Order: sequence, then structure tokens, then C-alpha cells
Amino acid sequence: MLEEVRIQGLGVIDDAVLELSPGFTVVTGETGAGKTMVVTGLGLLFGGRADPQRVRPGAERAVVEGRLTVPPDGRVAERVAEAGGELDDDVLILTRSVSAEGRSRATLGGRSAPVSLLAYLADDLVAVHGQSDQQRLLRTDRQRAALDRYAGERLAATAGGYAAAYRRHREVADTLAELTTRARERAQEADLLRFGVEEITAADPKPGEDAELLAEETRLAHADALRVAATTAHEVLVGDPASDVEIDVTALLASARQALAAVREHDPALAAVADRLDEVGYVLSDAATELASYRESVDADPARLAAVQERRSLLTQLGRKYGPTTDDVLAWAEDAAKRLAELDGDDERIEELREEEAAQRRRMTELADRLTEIRTEVAERFGAAVTEELTALAMPHARVSVRVTTGEEFGPHGRDDIELLLAPHPSAPPLPLNKGASGGELSRVMLAIEVVFAGADPVPTFVFDEVDAGVGGKAAVEIGRRLARLARRAQVIVVTHLPQVAAFADAHLVVEKSNDGMVTASGVTRLDRSGRVRELSRMLAGLEDSELGRAHAEELLTIAAADRPGDTGRH
Repeated sequence: MLEEVRIQGLGVIDDAVLELSPGFTVVTGETGAGKTMVVTGLGLLFGGRADPQRVRPGAERAVVEGRLTVPPDGRVAERVAEAGGELDDDVLILTRSVSAEGRSRATLGGRSAPVSLLAYLADDLVAVHGQSDQQRLLRTDRQRAALDRYAGERLAATAGGYAAAYRRHREVADTLAELTTRARERAQEADLLRFGVEEITAADPKPGEDAELLAEETRLAHADALRVAATTAHEVLVGDPASDVEIDVTALLASARQALAAVREHDPALAAVADRLDEVGYVLSDAATELASYRESVDADPARLAAVQERRSLLTQLGRKYGPTTDDVLAWAEDAAKRLAELDGDDERIEELREEEAAQRRRMTELADRLTEIRTEVAERFGAAVTEELTALAMPHARVSVRVTTGEEFGPHGRDDIELLLAPHPSAPPLPLNKGASGGELSRVMLAIEVVFAGADPVPTFVFDEVDAGVGGKAAVEIGRRLARLARRAQVIVVTHLPQVAAFADAHLVVEKSNDGMVTASGVTRLDRSGRVRELSRMLAGLEDSELGRAHAEELLTIAAADRPGDTGRH
């Protein structure tokens, strides 16, 4: 239940506090006094759209704060805890602010929270209805939602399964359409990939082959120079009587080793040098052997050089198309082969998707038929329940019915078009609400629907903004009486301009502007009995002190009190 609402900087309201009570609370005031800002503030508090134009001129922001009592073990308390908020003795504090620049912020139980969470919690806390709701009720999608809500869990379970099947069917159908419409593009892509894979397969490059061939080509191109260098170095190391080289490193090293060998035992330092010369001798011997072997292996082979150059040219051509190195070319071929497998498998996948699409369509048809069956059955009960409520709202001869029309096309909610029809009197044909209902009748139809919902899917608090627009007289009295009866099951807050409705309230708040045109802290007053008489007199006759108006106001309060068993005229 809402205990208190504080509104700052919203429209004509500077800073005002509304102390709310259980039962039926009515808010009245002269035109332009700011009554509607109360409903606007409640809409903001529960996640409504933030309109910076609603911020009072000169104020930095509009702020709405609400205090609510909630069950500590209920779903609302659980979500508050999940968001990091806390309850204070079962009291939840919500705040919502909107800056003049349009920035919106919200807090929940002392912690910042997304505005969407406020809107989510509102489903369990409050139902706010304004004049715009009556216009929305004219839309067939809202009428379908109203019927589905009335059907409850029985329809919700089927609707959930249908929605899942519908989404999957759309996904499959979209994928299938994409694959079939892109068949030519896929075929062209496959041809290009297949040509590339075949070209690379025919060339059969090996990992690192390009680097190896480059080294071999360089060696073959310089074979003569390499062989002469190896021969010369070999002759320098070991000597060759047949050559012109007079240096013999091996012989010179042997002479040095022999000179040291005779005296090495006399000095360890000299012995160490002798050992190192021995090691040099072994290294020179190995180097000479390797040079001799290398000299024999180097062979100028013009045919092999031509073959290597031709192979390198082929690999270079592949590199220009598929990657700078043979490793890159091989990687491209591997990726292309995988993509080819996907493309070649698309035909098989298309067939699988067609089968799934047909299966999902059968599933949708089955569930859509079930939705139609439930809606058709519930429509009769829903129409009868709303018709019964209209009887209590001074429309005893009106009849509301629900027309369920099943089409061929599937939509997110099935194949049904739902339309509420109203026959205001027995001789009138049932017509859609936008053609068969006046403004006052539409107000009563909406109230009747909400009363029906209150029994089927109750919320703790109902807020109505001039739900009685366009009605008067006896109809207004019956609306007041029905709101009072609804208040026996829930908290009801009503902004009204009709004294017949206000008379049935348990608590009466009046909104008044100060001299500067603002609603201040003293501008929202809770009326006692005499205050209610004065306010009802003003609403009836336009004059607070009119004797006739006061007498009529007293009569209204007496009638309303008599309608509540055990009521002796509560304020």
C-alpha cells in the first residue's frame, strides 16, 4: 500500500506531500490546480516515461518519492534485495528524479536502480489509469492483452510455448530464406574457392619450401666461387705440393706444438698453452676434412638451377594470390577447404531447415489453435463479467461481448484478432468500442474491466485519473459506489471532478494553488467532514457557501455512508 507520496518541482507543484490511507482516497481541486500532476508523479514513480517539459520552470529537476508497505517475504521484497536495496520495517522507499535536461534517475530501497526495475515492480504494486488509457483501450492489441490477462495462467502457459515456437520458426525461416536467395552467390564463392584449392593442391607446396628453395638457388648460382674458396682454404690449412699456395698452416702448427712439447713439463702455464695448441690442431684437422668434403659436394648444375628457379616462380605466383609465404598459402587452402565443406553442406542444411520449418509451423498451428480455443471460451466469461459490472455502473441494458477472429497469418501472439464490442441498449447492434461507445461509456467500460481484473489478477493499489470523465448524475453515483466496493479489496486513489464520486471516498484530499500559482506544502489538505461538505458544495454549485450546495453535499455524503455497512460517515 502507498503510505505517502512527496512531489517536488513537477508542473505546478513546488513541494507537496500526499498522505494516503487504505481504502478509497479521492483527490479534488479546481481546474489547473495540479490534480493530474499527482497521477503524473505516480506514473513517474513506477517507471513511467520521463518528460523534461513536466519539470517546473526554474527548478533543476522534478523529484517524486514514495513510501510503500510491502510484505517482507513477497516477490517485491525479493527483487529489492536482489537489487541491493533494503526495507525499513516492511517499508519500501522509491524515488525518481527527472532533470530539466531530461536525465532520469531512480533509487530503490536506498540503492540506485534502473528505471526498468521500477516498471517491473509496478506490475505487483499498482495499476495507474489515466485518460490516455481509455484511448489505448480502443486498440485491438490492448483488447487482446486484456482478454489474455483475464484468462490467467491457463492461457499464459500455452502463450509462452507458442511464443517460443514462433521465435524459432522466424529464425529458421529467415535462415532458410537467406540460404535460398543467396544460392547464386554461394555457388560463385564455391567455384572460386574450389579453383584455388585445386591450384594449390596441384602445386603441392611444402611448409617452408620457399625459404629452402631460395637458399638452394643462391648456392647453385655461386657454385664455382664456392668451390674455389673451399679449395683454397683447404690448401692453406694442409698444404698441397701441386698448388701455388706456399702456406701450410698444419705444418706450421705442428712445428709450434713440437717446440713446446720438449719443455712443457717445466712450467704449467706453458703446458696449458701447449694443450690449447693441441685443441687447435684437432679443430683445423676437422675443418680441413669438412672443406674437402664440401669441395667435392659443390657442383654447378645448370639443369637443377633452372628447375629451382621455375619452382620458385610457381610458388611466387601462388603467394601473390593466397599469401606471401608457402605457410600462408597452405593456411588459406585449409580455410578454403573448410568453407567449401560448409557451402557444399548448405544444400543438406537447406533440407534440414525446411523440415524444421515445417515442424515448427505444425507446432505453432497446434498451439495457436489451443490459444483460439481458450480465448473463445474465456471471451464469453469475460464479456459477461464486464456486462455485469456495467449494470452496477448505471448501464443496465448495455452488453459487452468479445469477438475472436482467427486469421491465416501467424503473429507474436497467435492468429487471433480480439475486439471488444459494446451494445449500449438491447436494440443497438454490437459495435467496436471506437464506434459504439461515447466518452462516458468508454470510461465506465474501462472501470468495469479493471474491476473484473481486480477479482482475477489483483494489485494492491489502483490509481484512476478522471475515470468518470464524460458522465454525471446517476452514472456518477454508481461509479463512486463501484470504486468504493473495489476499495474493499485494494487501495484506490481517484482524481475526480465529480462530487458524486468524491462523496464515496474514505479520505478526501484537496489540491489548492497558492497566490503565486504554485502548489506548496500547505496546498494539499486532508479534509474533515465539514471540509468535505464545503469542497463538495464547490464542486456541485461552484460556491463553497451555497446553502443549496451544502445541503446537496450533505445528502451525497449520507447516501455514500449508507452504502457502506457499519460506516457512520468516515472522513
